Amino acid sequence: MDRQIRDIVVVAASAGGVQALQRLVSQLPADLAATLFVVVHIGTNRPSLLPHLLSRAGPIPAYHPVHGQPIERGRIYVAPPDLHMRLQPGAIHLDRGPKVRHTRPAADPLFESAAATYGARTVGVVLTGGDFDATAGARAIKAQGGLIIVQQPHEAEAPSMPLSALRDDHPDHILHIDDMPSLLVDLAEGM
Repeated sequence: MDRQIRDIVVVAASAGGVQALQRLVSQLPADLAATLFVVVHIGTNRPSLLPHLLSRAGPIPAYHPVHGQPIERGRIYVAPPDLHMRLQPGAIHLDRGPKVRHTRPAADPLFESAAATYGARTVGVVLTGGDFDATAGARAIKAQGGLIIVQQPHEAEAPSMPLSALRDDHPDHILHIDDMPSLLVDLAEGM
């Protein structure tokens, strides 16, 4: 039985991602023993209301972090527009590094930094979206002993991201969004 605590949850979404994320966070408990880090592809010149929408959808507060912000358990950190979000030991790093597959923020920098920093504690979640962002990052998480959860492609509004993750590696779980929250709770508690 896997007794590893997996309390660093990185989530990637694009087209259809706002609704998918709202469903996911609406079913998470307020006392979740994990931290979520979310990247959704948005335009660089548009403000993001995603932290507000996610805070309203569920009991866990969501924020746009600032560079160097300490990581707190039981929070949802959403990558701000036009900034990559990367994880360092105990803190969040934001930067305007090169776009990844024409987007910033992108999931791969987040996933890869989480894998490098937190190893097997990391859970990568790939939700609806176009393109193949998060595929390389999912591979990095798996290589460090972390787990990958992929949304059922037939449920995704845009199935390209989930399908790419499925084709590239063997995810640990392929689930409907409504089945993800209970698994995330169990993983955070080492069950």
